[in-house]
Amino acid sequence: MKKHWGTGLYVVALAAALTACGGGTGTSSPTTAQGTTAASAPAGTSSSAVPAGAAVLKTGPSAAGRIVVDAKGMSVYFFTKDVKDSGTSACTGACVAAWPPVLTESATPAAEGVTGTVATIATPEGKKQVTINGLPVYYYAKDKAPGDITGQGVNNVWYLVGPSGDMLKPAAGGY
Repeated sequence: MKKHWGTGLYVVALAAALTACGGGTGTSSPTTAQGTTAASAPAGTSSSAVPAGAAVLKTGPSAAGRIVVDAKGMSVYFFTKDVKDSGTSACTGACVAAWPPVLTESATPAAEGVTGTVATIATPEGKKQVTINGLPVYYYAKDKAPGDITGQGVNNVWYLVGPSGDMLKPAAGGY
């Protein structure tokens, strides 16, 4: 019985941590640029950084319009709890499991079609997290295929990134 309480408390603590960072379920339905869903592992959630000189970001089509994606077409997101030009990420602890940072090995990451200012900040582990217009960008672990935008609007704190580096919040009636 004691073992079950420990497991239950762990699950409750993990759920609370994910909810605090916006890792709960969102209000948007899973959608891809192709209109399908896939079951493969998210290409963008790899812990390896994009090599120096490689295009880290580009723009691509989605149900929300043209957005910023990584070189593999995986959507990237802003977190409204981040502070512009602070040099730090507000997504820490359990949040990072649901919202992995977009990493690079280059201090000046390449971006095709992105007109916002692209740079990096240091993660607590000493890696380089990509920023756009002074805000860190992230993947959503539940996005499984290029074009997925399942993280859009999660807990009203996670939003897609537009090509100019703007946060894409849906209008009252949707896109």
